[in-house]
Amino acid sequence: MELSDKIEDKFRLDINQKKALKKLNIFSVADLLFHFPVRYSDISEVKKISELTPGDTATLYGKVSNLKTKKAFKTGIPMAEGTIEDFSGKLRITWFNQAYLAKMIHEGESVKLTGKVTQGKNGMYLANPEFEKIPDMPIDAHNTLFLKSGVKNEGFSYPIYAETRGITSKWFYHAIEKIFKEKTLDKVEDYIPEDILKKYHLPTLKTALIWIHKPKNKSDSESARKRFAFEEVFCIQLERQHDKFEYRKNKSFQIRPKQKELQDFLKRFPFEPTNSQKKSVETILEDMGKTFPMSRLLEGDVGSGKTAVAATASYVTVEQRPEDKNGKMQSFGNLQVAYMAPTEILAAQHFESFIQYFKHLPINIGLITGSGCRKFPSKTNPESWTTISRAQLLKWTAEGVVPILIGTHALIQKTVKFKNLALVVIDEQHRFGTAQRRKLVRKDNIAPHLLSMTATPIPRTLALTIYGDLDLSLLLEMPVGRKQIITEIITPDKRNKTYEEIRKELENGRQLYVICPRIDEPDPEKELALNVKSVTEEARRLKKEIFKEYEIEILHSKMSKVEKEKVMQKFSEGKVNILCATSVVEVGVNVPNATIIIIEGAERFGLAQLHQLRGRVIRSTHQAYCYIFAEAKSEKTISRLKALKTAKNGFELAELDLALRGAGELGGTKQWGITDLGMEAIKNIKMVEAARTEAVRLIEEDPELTKYPLLKQKVHQKTSEFHFE
Repeated sequence: MELSDKIEDKFRLDINQKKALKKLNIFSVADLLFHFPVRYSDISEVKKISELTPGDTATLYGKVSNLKTKKAFKTGIPMAEGTIEDFSGKLRITWFNQAYLAKMIHEGESVKLTGKVTQGKNGMYLANPEFEKIPDMPIDAHNTLFLKSGVKNEGFSYPIYAETRGITSKWFYHAIEKIFKEKTLDKVEDYIPEDILKKYHLPTLKTALIWIHKPKNKSDSESARKRFAFEEVFCIQLERQHDKFEYRKNKSFQIRPKQKELQDFLKRFPFEPTNSQKKSVETILEDMGKTFPMSRLLEGDVGSGKTAVAATASYVTVEQRPEDKNGKMQSFGNLQVAYMAPTEILAAQHFESFIQYFKHLPINIGLITGSGCRKFPSKTNPESWTTISRAQLLKWTAEGVVPILIGTHALIQKTVKFKNLALVVIDEQHRFGTAQRRKLVRKDNIAPHLLSMTATPIPRTLALTIYGDLDLSLLLEMPVGRKQIITEIITPDKRNKTYEEIRKELENGRQLYVICPRIDEPDPEKELALNVKSVTEEARRLKKEIFKEYEIEILHSKMSKVEKEKVMQKFSEGKVNILCATSVVEVGVNVPNATIIIIEGAERFGLAQLHQLRGRVIRSTHQAYCYIFAEAKSEKTISRLKALKTAKNGFELAELDLALRGAGELGGTKQWGITDLGMEAIKNIKMVEAARTEAVRLIEEDPELTKYPLLKQKVHQKTSEFHFE
């Protein structure tokens, strides 16, 4: 059996199995080998129902049926009942005071139950068992595959695989057994260089594949997972470092600030720049003075002053006045800046901010969005902007008359041409890939400096991996004078009192965000009716019962772009007092007068995401309030939420989220396209740094990996899977 063989040529598959394998992207023997177990289950804990005796504490695997709720005959205690069945027999299950459990498990579902076997009047039953739903019945403990001459196989556990309708975990187990028996692994070549494997004590590919599917002990399975986790981050780092190498092949405009003019510009800020801002400006300007283009990511909480840093870099760029052939200084604004924002609203906000930063200078600033174009200053009113045609703005940009152009993604379209684009600032465009960067490089191989900015708190390990091609700068402080946001965790009994406190703020002219986890109420016939607030229903309830006299609007992802813009415009202008929304307001909304935010069902959001949402209300010098409405009463949930009151910044919270919730659940990780195994590596700073170090070394020695063709092939395969472009 060869790794490249098609599954359907080597295994008998029915139509449902073919569909299921296609859904899981498994087409070849190699794909099957790299479909790793999601977990392992210890065989020793499995018991047959027929072997149970009263008093045993047992773990059973089986299918549940006859689920119902009732009240105990004498005491009236609510209870749930059902039956579990395995191949050896049936047993009753009883949950006292937990009737709701009967609604959480469906008829015929496979479960793992752990509880005490109790003798009752009507026979034995399993009392108050803990339960875990499992995708499929695991391979039985007494299966001959796990036996050797009547003795249990030394394999410490059996693998449980991710599956889908039509194919089971058991099928995967037997398929992998067949591949192993045919000695297919003897033909496997390792793509990770041998010296790297030895340096970090990682198993070879052949050994790792055996250990991940058939570990003899926990240590084997952990070593195999460590190898594949390292491999995933290593491949990403190689791709990122190659991107960096390619981009740095280009030339750039060398930009050197005039210190006196720079200090004068900084003095005009309405606040004293923080140490973080000063350090970031210094590093950015150092980068921009080099002969190759800068690639830097500026991370900072909402309100930490990223726009001011970008404005400073923009000022130094457009203020650069090279000498002409005769030694005379050329006109102001010879070099140009493009500032790209994720939404029209945010682009317009940045346009207004830049007017404030640059209004004392003889400089033109343009705004280009789908809704129209503007230019500052206006001929008729030098203090304000004017609307101009798209054609006129494009003409002036191409001629260099407009040194700073702000807009949405439209900025990098073919129709927009710059005379001397020297700096590109990208706000919250999480992944501005290689393909987009190539569009910015001129025919004479001059590429602009690139400054990406994000307010999304990302754990350092994730940032080092995902943004491996960018150098990092962090803004860890807030401007002086900015009031600390007051955050309160509100349990259900304090809800009404909180509404009264909010009413006082609304009466003072402030505005309120109400964030809900879902858009609409669930259809009770189709979905489990979770106790989760929806935007539509909560807006109705608030209008009808709580804030009758105030104007309330809704905002969510299913609305059209035009509808969203319209609602946000009304909210920005103060025509709407309360905005009921999903987490769509997380990024890029700046309404200084909105100083209160309620977050419903807060336990359903990650800490980093809650921090992002909370950041919406610290845009002014007014006191801001964040009310975290939590329905869950568990100590663990409440203590997790309390971290919002104690953590110094978003980065601290992102790290805490990673530790508490696990990489797979970390808010937003799905957008990075990294597997759960790769995300395990993200929790390990040493592993990420090791992968980065080795990737930097390899790309410096051999940029095209010509000595490592198998590794190059693997990098290409991995990165195309992750859609990094």
